[in-house]
Amino acid sequence: MSLNSTPVHARARRLSRPDPWSVGAVVIAALVLMPVLAVIWFAVTPSDNIWPHLLATTLPRYVTNTLVMMAGVAVLTGAVGTGAAWLVVMYRFPGRNWLQWALLLPLAVPAYVGAYALVDLLEYAGPVQTALREVFGWESARDYWFPAIRVRGAAMVVLSAALYPYVYILARAAFREQSVNGIEVARALGVGPWGRFVRVALPLARPAIAAGVAVAMMETVNDFGTMDYFAVQTLTTGIFSVWMQAGNLGGAAQLSVAVLGLVVMLVSLEKIGRRKSRFYAASRNPRPISAADLPRAAAWLATALCLVPFAVGFVLPVGVLISHALDAGQWVAPGLIRALIHSLTVGGIAAVVTVLAGLFMVYGVRLSGRKLPQLLLPVTAIGYAAPGAVLGLGILVPLANLDNLVADAWVRLGGADPGLILTGSAAALVFAYCVRFFAIAQGAADSAIGRVSPSLPMAARSLGRTAGGALVSVHLPLVRASIGSALLLVFVDSVKELPATLLLRPFNYHTLATRVFEKASLENLAETAPAALMITLVGCIAVLLMARANR
Repeated sequence: MSLNSTPVHARARRLSRPDPWSVGAVVIAALVLMPVLAVIWFAVTPSDNIWPHLLATTLPRYVTNTLVMMAGVAVLTGAVGTGAAWLVVMYRFPGRNWLQWALLLPLAVPAYVGAYALVDLLEYAGPVQTALREVFGWESARDYWFPAIRVRGAAMVVLSAALYPYVYILARAAFREQSVNGIEVARALGVGPWGRFVRVALPLARPAIAAGVAVAMMETVNDFGTMDYFAVQTLTTGIFSVWMQAGNLGGAAQLSVAVLGLVVMLVSLEKIGRRKSRFYAASRNPRPISAADLPRAAAWLATALCLVPFAVGFVLPVGVLISHALDAGQWVAPGLIRALIHSLTVGGIAAVVTVLAGLFMVYGVRLSGRKLPQLLLPVTAIGYAAPGAVLGLGILVPLANLDNLVADAWVRLGGADPGLILTGSAAALVFAYCVRFFAIAQGAADSAIGRVSPSLPMAARSLGRTAGGALVSVHLPLVRASIGSALLLVFVDSVKELPATLLLRPFNYHTLATRVFEKASLENLAETAPAALMITLVGCIAVLLMARANR
Protein backbone atom coordinates (compact mmCIF):
# COMPACT_ATOMS: atom_id res chain seq x y z
CA MET A 1 0.00 0.00 0.00
CA SER A 2 2.78 2.36 0.94
CA LEU A 3 4.67 1.58 -2.26
CA ASN A 4 1.66 2.51 -4.39
CA SER A 5 0.84 5.61 -2.37
CA THR A 6 4.29 7.17 -2.59
CA PRO A 7 4.07 8.19 -6.28
CA VAL A 8 0.58 9.57 -5.69
CA HIS A 9 1.76 11.76 -2.81
CA ALA A 10 4.80 12.85 -4.78
CA ARG A 11 2.61 13.83 -7.73
CA ALA A 12 0.25 15.70 -5.40
CA ARG A 13 3.17 17.65 -3.95
CA ARG A 14 4.38 18.52 -7.44
CA LEU A 15 0.94 19.76 -8.43
CA SER A 16 0.61 21.81 -5.25
CA ARG A 17 3.85 23.68 -5.94
CA PRO A 18 3.44 26.64 -8.30
CA ASP A 19 5.44 26.35 -11.49
CA PRO A 20 6.52 29.32 -13.63
CA TRP A 21 4.43 28.21 -16.63
CA SER A 22 1.11 28.12 -14.77
CA VAL A 23 1.93 31.29 -12.83
CA GLY A 24 2.85 33.06 -16.06
CA ALA A 25 -0.35 31.89 -17.72
CA VAL A 26 -2.45 33.22 -14.84
CA VAL A 27 -0.61 36.57 -14.88
CA ILE A 28 -1.16 36.95 -18.64
CA ALA A 29 -4.85 36.10 -18.25
CA ALA A 30 -5.18 38.64 -15.43
CA LEU A 31 -3.62 41.38 -17.57
CA VAL A 32 -5.91 40.57 -20.49
CA LEU A 33 -9.03 40.55 -18.31
CA MET A 34 -8.08 43.62 -16.25
CA PRO A 35 -9.59 46.27 -18.58
CA VAL A 36 -12.95 44.52 -18.78
CA LEU A 37 -13.09 43.98 -15.02
CA ALA A 38 -12.10 47.63 -14.47
CA VAL A 39 -14.94 48.84 -16.68
CA ILE A 40 -17.43 46.68 -14.78
CA TRP A 41 -16.12 48.06 -11.47
CA PHE A 42 -16.44 51.68 -12.64
CA ALA A 43 -19.98 50.95 -13.82
CA VAL A 44 -21.21 49.53 -10.51
CA THR A 45 -19.44 52.17 -8.38
CA PRO A 46 -20.03 55.48 -10.24
CA SER A 47 -19.25 58.74 -8.46
CA ASP A 48 -22.08 60.40 -10.36
CA ASN A 49 -24.77 58.03 -11.55
CA ILE A 50 -26.20 59.45 -14.77
CA TRP A 51 -27.84 56.18 -15.80
CA PRO A 52 -31.38 57.49 -15.14
CA HIS A 53 -30.56 60.56 -17.25
CA LEU A 54 -29.22 58.36 -20.06
CA LEU A 55 -32.31 56.15 -19.91
CA ALA A 56 -34.56 59.18 -20.23
CA THR A 57 -32.60 60.90 -23.02
CA THR A 58 -29.99 59.36 -25.29
CA LEU A 59 -29.73 55.68 -24.35
CA PRO A 60 -32.83 54.53 -26.31
CA ARG A 61 -31.43 56.21 -29.42
CA TYR A 62 -27.99 54.67 -28.87
CA VAL A 63 -29.43 51.18 -28.42
CA THR A 64 -31.85 51.48 -31.34
CA ASN A 65 -29.19 52.69 -33.76
CA THR A 66 -26.76 50.00 -32.60
CA LEU A 67 -29.29 47.20 -33.00
CA VAL A 68 -30.47 48.47 -36.40
CA MET A 69 -26.89 48.75 -37.66
CA MET A 70 -26.04 45.27 -36.39
CA ALA A 71 -29.13 43.75 -38.01
CA GLY A 72 -28.58 45.55 -41.32
CA VAL A 73 -24.90 44.64 -41.51
CA ALA A 74 -25.72 41.03 -40.58
CA VAL A 75 -28.21 40.72 -43.43
CA LEU A 76 -26.00 42.42 -46.03
CA THR A 77 -22.74 40.69 -45.12
CA GLY A 78 -24.48 37.34 -44.84
CA ALA A 79 -26.14 37.68 -48.23
CA VAL A 80 -23.15 39.12 -50.08
CA GLY A 81 -20.49 36.92 -48.48
CA THR A 82 -22.47 33.70 -48.78
CA GLY A 83 -23.70 34.42 -52.31
CA ALA A 84 -20.25 35.31 -53.60
CA ALA A 85 -18.72 32.23 -51.97
CA TRP A 86 -21.36 29.96 -53.52
CA LEU A 87 -20.80 31.40 -56.98
CA VAL A 88 -16.99 31.11 -56.98
CA VAL A 89 -17.06 27.56 -55.58
CA MET A 90 -19.90 26.10 -57.65
CA TYR A 91 -19.63 27.77 -61.06
CA ARG A 92 -17.17 28.86 -63.72
CA PHE A 93 -17.65 32.35 -65.16
CA PRO A 94 -15.47 35.09 -66.69
CA GLY A 95 -13.00 36.46 -64.14
CA ARG A 96 -13.67 33.77 -61.54
CA ASN A 97 -10.00 32.88 -61.03
CA TRP A 98 -9.00 36.38 -59.91
CA LEU A 99 -12.33 37.45 -58.42
CA GLN A 100 -12.22 34.69 -55.79
CA TRP A 101 -9.12 36.41 -54.36
CA ALA A 102 -10.10 39.99 -55.21
CA LEU A 103 -13.22 39.58 -53.07
CA LEU A 104 -10.91 39.45 -50.03
CA LEU A 105 -9.30 42.85 -50.70
CA PRO A 106 -11.96 44.99 -48.96
CA LEU A 107 -10.51 43.62 -45.71
CA ALA A 108 -7.51 45.85 -46.40
CA VAL A 109 -9.61 49.04 -46.39
CA PRO A 110 -10.83 50.22 -42.96
CA ALA A 111 -14.52 51.01 -42.92
CA TYR A 112 -13.92 54.63 -41.93
CA VAL A 113 -11.74 55.09 -45.04
CA GLY A 114 -14.57 53.74 -47.20
CA ALA A 115 -16.93 56.19 -45.51
CA TYR A 116 -14.77 59.19 -46.40
CA ALA A 117 -14.45 58.01 -50.01
CA LEU A 118 -18.18 57.39 -50.48
CA VAL A 119 -19.17 60.78 -49.10
CA ASP A 120 -16.53 62.55 -51.17
CA LEU A 121 -17.78 60.83 -54.33
CA LEU A 122 -21.53 61.33 -53.83
CA GLU A 123 -21.89 64.55 -51.82
CA TYR A 124 -23.24 67.77 -53.38
CA ALA A 125 -19.78 69.06 -54.34
CA GLY A 126 -18.56 65.61 -55.38
CA PRO A 127 -17.89 64.50 -58.96
CA VAL A 128 -21.17 62.56 -59.39
CA GLN A 129 -23.57 65.38 -58.53
CA THR A 130 -21.33 67.94 -60.23
CA ALA A 131 -21.43 65.91 -63.45
CA LEU A 132 -25.23 65.56 -63.21
CA ARG A 133 -25.64 69.32 -62.88
CA GLU A 134 -23.37 69.95 -65.87
CA VAL A 135 -25.07 67.36 -68.08
CA PHE A 136 -28.67 68.34 -67.34
CA GLY A 137 -28.12 72.03 -66.74
CA TRP A 138 -29.27 71.99 -63.13
CA GLU A 139 -28.12 74.97 -61.12
CA SER A 140 -28.79 73.99 -57.50
CA ALA A 141 -30.03 71.13 -55.31
CA ARG A 142 -33.58 72.49 -55.64
CA ASP A 143 -33.61 71.50 -59.31
CA TYR A 144 -33.19 67.75 -58.72
CA TRP A 145 -33.48 65.01 -56.11
CA PHE A 146 -30.49 63.05 -54.84
CA PRO A 147 -30.50 60.68 -51.84
CA ALA A 148 -28.90 61.95 -48.63
CA ILE A 149 -25.41 60.55 -48.11
CA ARG A 150 -24.64 60.97 -44.43
CA VAL A 151 -27.44 58.76 -43.16
CA ARG A 152 -27.71 55.46 -41.32
CA GLY A 153 -28.39 53.45 -44.47
CA ALA A 154 -25.20 54.68 -46.14
CA ALA A 155 -23.19 53.78 -43.03
CA MET A 156 -24.72 50.31 -43.20
CA VAL A 157 -23.61 49.88 -46.82
CA VAL A 158 -20.08 51.10 -46.08
CA LEU A 159 -19.65 48.76 -43.11
CA SER A 160 -21.09 45.81 -45.04
CA ALA A 161 -18.74 46.44 -47.97
CA ALA A 162 -15.76 46.40 -45.59
CA LEU A 163 -16.88 43.42 -43.47
CA TYR A 164 -18.46 40.92 -45.88
CA PRO A 165 -15.06 39.18 -46.49
CA TYR A 166 -15.31 37.73 -42.96
CA VAL A 167 -18.39 35.81 -44.11
CA TYR A 168 -17.03 35.15 -47.60
CA ILE A 169 -13.79 33.48 -46.56
CA LEU A 170 -15.47 31.19 -44.01
CA ALA A 171 -18.38 30.33 -46.31
CA ARG A 172 -16.05 29.64 -49.22
CA ALA A 173 -14.01 27.22 -47.09
CA ALA A 174 -17.21 25.53 -45.86
CA PHE A 175 -18.59 25.08 -49.39
CA ARG A 176 -15.27 23.73 -50.67
CA GLU A 177 -15.13 21.14 -47.89
CA GLN A 178 -18.60 19.78 -48.64
CA SER A 179 -19.03 16.56 -50.60
CA VAL A 180 -20.62 16.68 -54.00
CA ASN A 181 -22.61 13.52 -53.17
CA GLY A 182 -25.43 15.31 -51.37
CA ILE A 183 -25.79 17.84 -54.18
CA GLU A 184 -25.88 15.08 -56.80
CA VAL A 185 -28.58 13.22 -54.86
CA ALA A 186 -30.65 16.40 -54.69
CA ARG A 187 -30.16 16.97 -58.42
CA ALA A 188 -31.25 13.39 -59.14
CA LEU A 189 -34.42 14.01 -57.13
CA GLY A 190 -35.27 16.98 -59.34
CA VAL A 191 -34.18 19.77 -56.98
CA GLY A 192 -33.12 22.89 -58.90
CA PRO A 193 -30.01 25.03 -58.29
CA TRP A 194 -31.76 27.31 -55.79
CA GLY A 195 -33.22 24.33 -53.90
CA ARG A 196 -29.83 22.60 -53.76
CA PHE A 197 -28.31 25.75 -52.31
CA VAL A 198 -31.04 26.37 -49.71
CA ARG A 199 -31.81 22.78 -48.69
CA VAL A 200 -28.40 21.09 -48.95
CA ALA A 201 -25.38 23.40 -49.05
CA LEU A 202 -26.61 26.25 -46.84
CA PRO A 203 -27.48 24.12 -43.76
CA LEU A 204 -24.08 22.42 -43.93
CA ALA A 205 -22.28 25.77 -44.12
CA ARG A 206 -24.45 27.46 -41.50
CA PRO A 207 -21.96 27.29 -38.59
CA ALA A 208 -19.22 28.94 -40.67
CA ILE A 209 -21.59 31.59 -42.03
CA ALA A 210 -22.94 32.32 -38.54
CA ALA A 211 -19.39 32.73 -37.23
CA GLY A 212 -18.53 35.21 -40.00
CA VAL A 213 -21.75 37.19 -39.47
CA ALA A 214 -21.09 37.30 -35.72
CA VAL A 215 -17.62 38.78 -36.32
CA ALA A 216 -19.10 41.38 -38.69
CA MET A 217 -21.71 42.33 -36.10
CA MET A 218 -19.08 42.67 -33.37
CA GLU A 219 -16.96 44.87 -35.65
CA THR A 220 -20.08 46.99 -36.25
CA VAL A 221 -20.48 47.51 -32.52
CA ASN A 222 -16.79 48.39 -32.26
CA ASP A 223 -16.80 50.91 -35.11
CA PHE A 224 -16.40 54.57 -34.21
CA GLY A 225 -14.93 56.30 -37.26
CA THR A 226 -17.72 55.41 -39.69
CA MET A 227 -20.51 56.07 -37.20
CA ASP A 228 -19.05 59.41 -36.18
CA TYR A 229 -18.57 60.51 -39.79
CA PHE A 230 -22.15 59.60 -40.72
CA ALA A 231 -23.48 61.09 -37.46
CA VAL A 232 -25.05 57.78 -36.38
CA GLN A 233 -25.25 57.82 -32.59
CA THR A 234 -24.49 54.32 -31.29
CA LEU A 235 -23.36 52.97 -27.94
CA THR A 236 -19.71 53.31 -28.97
CA THR A 237 -20.04 56.95 -30.02
CA GLY A 238 -21.98 57.49 -26.80
CA ILE A 239 -19.00 56.28 -24.78
CA PHE A 240 -16.84 58.93 -26.42
CA SER A 241 -19.45 61.63 -25.87
CA VAL A 242 -20.04 60.84 -22.19
CA TRP A 243 -16.34 60.38 -21.37
CA MET A 244 -14.54 62.87 -23.62
CA GLN A 245 -17.14 65.67 -23.66
CA ALA A 246 -19.05 65.29 -20.40
CA GLY A 247 -16.08 63.87 -18.45
CA ASN A 248 -18.29 61.32 -16.69
CA LEU A 249 -16.36 58.10 -16.06
CA GLY A 250 -19.26 56.23 -14.44
CA GLY A 251 -21.66 56.99 -17.28
CA ALA A 252 -19.13 55.97 -19.91
CA ALA A 253 -18.44 52.74 -17.99
CA GLN A 254 -22.16 51.99 -17.76
CA LEU A 255 -22.50 52.42 -21.52
CA SER A 256 -19.45 50.17 -21.94
CA VAL A 257 -21.10 47.46 -19.83
CA ALA A 258 -24.19 47.77 -22.02
CA VAL A 259 -21.98 47.17 -25.07
CA LEU A 260 -20.34 44.17 -23.42
CA GLY A 261 -23.74 42.79 -22.53
CA LEU A 262 -24.88 43.19 -26.12
CA VAL A 263 -21.82 41.35 -27.44
CA VAL A 264 -22.16 38.54 -24.89
CA MET A 265 -25.84 38.19 -25.80
CA LEU A 266 -24.94 38.04 -29.50
CA VAL A 267 -22.37 35.28 -29.01
CA SER A 268 -24.67 33.35 -26.67
CA LEU A 269 -27.62 33.51 -29.06
CA GLU A 270 -25.47 32.25 -31.92
CA LYS A 271 -24.25 29.29 -29.87
CA ILE A 272 -27.71 28.48 -28.52
CA GLY A 273 -29.15 28.64 -32.03
CA ARG A 274 -26.87 25.91 -33.32
CA ARG A 275 -26.23 23.78 -30.24
CA LYS A 276 -28.69 21.09 -31.38
CA SER A 277 -27.66 21.22 -35.03
CA ARG A 278 -25.41 18.39 -36.16
CA PHE A 279 -24.27 17.83 -39.74
CA TYR A 280 -21.95 15.06 -40.84
CA ALA A 281 -20.38 13.98 -44.11
CA ALA A 282 -22.51 11.40 -45.88
CA SER A 283 -19.56 9.40 -47.17
CA ARG A 284 -16.25 8.20 -45.85
CA ASN A 285 -14.57 9.27 -49.08
CA PRO A 286 -16.38 12.44 -50.09
CA ARG A 287 -15.70 13.80 -53.54
CA PRO A 288 -14.90 17.50 -53.67
CA ILE A 289 -17.18 19.91 -55.47
CA SER A 290 -16.14 20.74 -59.03
CA ALA A 291 -17.27 24.00 -60.60
CA ALA A 292 -19.89 23.76 -63.35
CA ASP A 293 -20.20 25.90 -66.46
CA LEU A 294 -22.95 28.51 -66.65
CA PRO A 295 -24.86 29.66 -69.74
CA ARG A 296 -23.36 32.76 -71.29
CA ALA A 297 -25.86 35.26 -69.91
CA ALA A 298 -25.86 33.69 -66.43
CA ALA A 299 -22.04 33.58 -66.43
CA TRP A 300 -21.76 37.31 -67.08
CA LEU A 301 -24.43 37.97 -64.46
CA ALA A 302 -22.34 36.01 -61.93
CA THR A 303 -19.31 38.11 -62.88
CA ALA A 304 -21.28 41.30 -62.35
CA LEU A 305 -22.64 40.13 -58.99
CA CYS A 306 -19.12 39.38 -57.74
CA LEU A 307 -17.73 42.64 -59.12
CA VAL A 308 -20.21 44.83 -57.21
CA PRO A 309 -18.97 44.14 -53.65
CA PHE A 310 -15.35 44.23 -54.81
CA ALA A 311 -15.91 47.58 -56.53
CA VAL A 312 -17.81 49.15 -53.60
CA GLY A 313 -15.50 47.79 -50.91
CA PHE A 314 -12.12 48.26 -52.60
CA VAL A 315 -12.04 49.89 -56.04
CA LEU A 316 -14.20 52.89 -55.10
CA PRO A 317 -12.37 53.95 -51.90
CA VAL A 318 -8.91 53.26 -53.30
CA GLY A 319 -9.72 55.11 -56.53
CA VAL A 320 -10.98 58.17 -54.64
CA LEU A 321 -7.92 58.15 -52.40
CA ILE A 322 -5.52 57.86 -55.32
CA SER A 323 -7.20 60.77 -57.14
CA HIS A 324 -6.85 62.98 -54.05
CA ALA A 325 -3.29 61.85 -53.48
CA LEU A 326 -2.36 62.77 -57.07
CA ASP A 327 -3.98 66.19 -56.68
CA ALA A 328 -2.25 66.90 -53.38
CA GLY A 329 0.32 69.66 -53.61
CA GLN A 330 2.58 67.97 -51.09
CA TRP A 331 2.20 64.20 -50.99
CA VAL A 332 4.35 63.67 -47.93
CA ALA A 333 2.76 66.26 -45.66
CA PRO A 334 4.34 67.27 -42.34
CA GLY A 335 3.73 64.63 -39.71
CA LEU A 336 2.92 61.80 -42.13
CA ILE A 337 6.27 60.02 -41.84
CA ARG A 338 6.18 60.36 -38.07
CA ALA A 339 2.66 58.86 -37.99
CA LEU A 340 3.87 56.01 -40.22
CA ILE A 341 6.82 55.32 -37.89
CA HIS A 342 4.50 55.38 -34.87
CA SER A 343 2.09 52.92 -36.51
CA LEU A 344 4.82 50.52 -37.59
CA THR A 345 6.61 50.69 -34.24
CA VAL A 346 3.60 50.34 -31.97
CA GLY A 347 1.92 47.76 -34.22
CA GLY A 348 5.14 45.75 -34.52
CA ILE A 349 5.81 45.73 -30.77
CA ALA A 350 2.18 44.83 -30.04
CA ALA A 351 2.27 41.97 -32.54
CA VAL A 352 5.45 40.46 -31.09
CA VAL A 353 4.34 40.84 -27.47
CA THR A 354 0.84 39.51 -28.17
CA VAL A 355 2.02 36.43 -30.06
CA LEU A 356 4.72 35.62 -27.49
CA ALA A 357 2.22 35.99 -24.65
CA GLY A 358 -0.34 33.85 -26.46
CA LEU A 359 2.25 31.16 -27.20
CA PHE A 360 3.51 31.22 -23.60
CA MET A 361 0.01 30.94 -22.16
CA VAL A 362 -1.15 28.12 -24.42
CA TYR A 363 2.04 26.15 -23.86
CA GLY A 364 1.94 26.82 -20.12
CA VAL A 365 -1.67 25.68 -19.81
CA ARG A 366 -0.97 22.47 -21.71
CA LEU A 367 2.24 21.83 -19.78
CA SER A 368 0.98 22.47 -16.25
CA GLY A 369 -2.39 20.75 -16.52
CA ARG A 370 -3.78 22.92 -13.72
CA LYS A 371 -7.46 23.80 -13.66
CA LEU A 372 -7.23 27.55 -13.07
CA PRO A 373 -5.14 28.31 -16.20
CA GLN A 374 -7.36 25.95 -18.21
CA LEU A 375 -10.46 27.82 -17.06
CA LEU A 376 -8.91 31.22 -17.81
CA LEU A 377 -7.64 30.34 -21.30
CA PRO A 378 -10.98 30.61 -23.19
CA VAL A 379 -12.03 33.67 -21.17
CA THR A 380 -9.07 35.67 -22.48
CA ALA A 381 -10.73 35.74 -25.90
CA ILE A 382 -13.20 38.34 -24.58
CA GLY A 383 -10.78 41.11 -25.55
CA TYR A 384 -11.53 40.55 -29.23
CA ALA A 385 -15.25 40.78 -28.58
CA ALA A 386 -14.92 43.94 -26.49
CA PRO A 387 -14.94 47.15 -28.57
CA GLY A 388 -11.80 49.26 -28.57
CA ALA A 389 -13.59 52.11 -26.81
CA VAL A 390 -14.49 49.80 -23.91
CA LEU A 391 -10.93 48.53 -23.57
CA GLY A 392 -9.55 52.05 -23.85
CA LEU A 393 -11.70 53.18 -20.95
CA GLY A 394 -10.73 50.14 -18.87
CA ILE A 395 -7.03 50.72 -19.51
CA LEU A 396 -6.74 54.50 -19.29
CA VAL A 397 -7.99 55.06 -15.73
CA PRO A 398 -6.09 52.18 -13.99
CA LEU A 399 -2.84 53.01 -15.80
CA ALA A 400 -3.23 56.71 -15.02
CA ASN A 401 -3.70 55.89 -11.33
CA LEU A 402 -0.65 53.61 -11.43
CA ASP A 403 1.37 56.39 -13.11
CA ASN A 404 0.42 58.84 -10.35
CA LEU A 405 1.27 56.35 -7.59
CA VAL A 406 4.69 55.64 -9.08
CA ALA A 407 5.41 59.33 -9.62
CA ASP A 408 4.36 60.24 -6.06
CA ALA A 409 6.44 57.44 -4.57
CA TRP A 410 9.47 58.47 -6.61
CA VAL A 411 9.14 62.09 -5.54
CA ARG A 412 8.85 61.07 -1.89
CA LEU A 413 12.11 59.14 -2.27
CA GLY A 414 13.81 62.35 -3.36
CA GLY A 415 13.79 61.93 -7.12
CA ALA A 416 12.51 64.27 -9.79
CA ASP A 417 8.95 63.86 -10.99
CA PRO A 418 9.14 61.20 -13.78
CA GLY A 419 5.80 62.27 -15.26
CA LEU A 420 3.33 59.83 -16.80
CA ILE A 421 5.40 56.81 -17.72
CA LEU A 422 2.63 54.57 -19.11
CA THR A 423 -0.19 56.87 -20.21
CA GLY A 424 2.27 59.54 -21.30
CA SER A 425 3.93 57.18 -23.77
CA ALA A 426 2.89 54.58 -26.32
CA ALA A 427 2.99 51.82 -23.68
CA ALA A 428 -0.76 52.13 -23.08
CA LEU A 429 -1.39 51.72 -26.83
CA VAL A 430 0.72 48.57 -26.96
CA PHE A 431 -1.16 47.17 -23.98
CA ALA A 432 -4.54 47.96 -25.57
CA TYR A 433 -3.59 46.28 -28.85
CA CYS A 434 -2.32 43.23 -26.98
CA VAL A 435 -5.57 42.86 -25.06
CA ARG A 436 -7.77 43.62 -28.09
CA PHE A 437 -6.13 41.07 -30.37
CA PHE A 438 -4.90 38.49 -27.86
CA ALA A 439 -7.59 36.07 -29.06
CA ILE A 440 -5.98 35.94 -32.51
CA ALA A 441 -2.59 34.95 -31.12
CA GLN A 442 -4.07 32.58 -28.55
CA GLY A 443 -6.27 30.84 -31.10
CA ALA A 444 -3.44 30.44 -33.61
CA ALA A 445 -1.05 29.10 -30.98
CA ASP A 446 -3.64 26.72 -29.51
CA SER A 447 -4.59 25.19 -32.86
CA ALA A 448 -0.95 24.96 -34.01
CA ILE A 449 0.41 23.38 -30.82
CA GLY A 450 -2.56 21.01 -30.77
CA ARG A 451 -1.39 19.59 -34.10
CA VAL A 452 2.08 18.69 -32.72
CA SER A 453 2.36 15.04 -31.77
CA PRO A 454 2.90 14.69 -27.99
CA SER A 455 5.63 12.12 -28.61
CA LEU A 456 7.96 14.76 -30.06
CA PRO A 457 8.28 17.04 -27.01
CA MET A 458 8.30 13.94 -24.77
CA ALA A 459 11.30 12.62 -26.70
CA ALA A 460 13.03 15.99 -26.30
CA ARG A 461 12.37 15.99 -22.55
CA SER A 462 13.70 12.43 -22.24
CA LEU A 463 16.92 13.63 -23.89
CA GLY A 464 17.40 16.26 -21.18
CA ARG A 465 15.63 19.27 -22.71
CA THR A 466 13.82 21.59 -20.34
CA ALA A 467 10.24 22.63 -20.96
CA GLY A 468 11.45 25.89 -22.51
CA GLY A 469 14.02 24.02 -24.57
CA ALA A 470 11.36 21.69 -25.93
CA LEU A 471 9.23 24.70 -26.86
CA VAL A 472 12.10 26.35 -28.76
CA SER A 473 13.60 23.29 -30.43
CA VAL A 474 10.49 21.21 -31.14
CA HIS A 475 7.31 23.29 -31.15
CA LEU A 476 8.46 26.56 -32.70
CA PRO A 477 9.85 25.03 -35.93
CA LEU A 478 6.59 23.12 -36.40
CA VAL A 479 4.21 26.03 -35.67
CA ARG A 480 6.16 28.89 -37.24
CA ALA A 481 3.70 29.24 -40.15
CA SER A 482 0.74 29.71 -37.81
CA ILE A 483 2.74 32.02 -35.57
CA GLY A 484 3.78 34.08 -38.60
CA SER A 485 0.16 34.41 -39.71
CA ALA A 486 -0.85 35.52 -36.21
CA LEU A 487 1.95 38.10 -36.15
CA LEU A 488 0.77 39.48 -39.47
CA LEU A 489 -2.90 39.64 -38.48
CA VAL A 490 -2.24 41.31 -35.12
CA PHE A 491 0.07 43.84 -36.76
CA VAL A 492 -2.44 44.79 -39.46
CA ASP A 493 -5.34 45.04 -37.01
CA SER A 494 -3.21 47.22 -34.72
CA VAL A 495 -2.41 49.59 -37.57
CA LYS A 496 -6.13 49.90 -38.41
CA GLU A 497 -7.44 50.19 -34.82
CA LEU A 498 -9.03 53.61 -34.20
CA PRO A 499 -11.27 53.84 -31.07
CA ALA A 500 -8.72 52.59 -28.54
CA THR A 501 -5.99 54.67 -30.19
CA LEU A 502 -8.05 57.85 -29.94
CA LEU A 503 -8.61 57.28 -26.22
CA LEU A 504 -5.10 56.17 -25.22
CA ARG A 505 -2.62 57.98 -27.44
CA PRO A 506 -0.41 60.56 -25.72
CA PHE A 507 -0.92 64.23 -26.47
CA ASN A 508 0.10 65.13 -30.02
CA TYR A 509 0.91 61.49 -30.81
CA HIS A 510 -0.50 60.37 -34.14
CA THR A 511 -0.70 57.03 -35.89
CA LEU A 512 -1.87 56.56 -39.46
CA ALA A 513 -5.39 55.76 -38.22
CA THR A 514 -5.71 58.86 -36.01
CA ARG A 515 -4.20 61.06 -38.74
CA VAL A 516 -6.76 59.78 -41.25
CA PHE A 517 -9.58 60.41 -38.77
CA GLU A 518 -8.36 63.90 -37.88
CA LYS A 519 -7.81 65.07 -41.46
CA ALA A 520 -11.10 63.58 -42.68
CA SER A 521 -12.97 65.23 -39.81
CA LEU A 522 -11.64 68.55 -41.13
CA GLU A 523 -12.81 67.57 -44.65
CA ASN A 524 -9.18 67.66 -45.79
CA LEU A 525 -9.14 64.57 -48.00
CA ALA A 526 -6.01 65.70 -49.84
CA GLU A 527 -3.96 65.09 -46.67
CA THR A 528 -6.16 62.15 -45.65
CA ALA A 529 -5.39 60.17 -48.80
CA PRO A 530 -1.67 59.36 -48.33
CA ALA A 531 -2.11 58.02 -44.79
CA ALA A 532 -5.23 56.06 -45.78
CA LEU A 533 -3.40 54.55 -48.76
CA MET A 534 -0.55 53.49 -46.48
CA ILE A 535 -3.01 51.68 -44.19
CA THR A 536 -4.61 50.05 -47.23
CA LEU A 537 -1.22 48.96 -48.59
CA VAL A 538 -0.34 47.29 -45.29
CA GLY A 539 -3.72 45.55 -45.32
CA CYS A 540 -3.31 44.45 -48.95
CA ILE A 541 -0.01 42.77 -48.17
CA ALA A 542 -1.65 40.85 -45.32
CA VAL A 543 -4.65 39.84 -47.44
CA LEU A 544 -2.46 38.63 -50.30
CA LEU A 545 -0.31 36.56 -47.95
CA MET A 546 -3.45 35.12 -46.38
CA ALA A 547 -4.87 34.31 -49.82
CA ARG A 548 -1.62 32.59 -50.77
CA ALA A 549 -1.77 30.49 -47.61
CA ASN A 550 -5.38 29.44 -48.38
CA ARG A 551 -4.88 28.38 -51.99
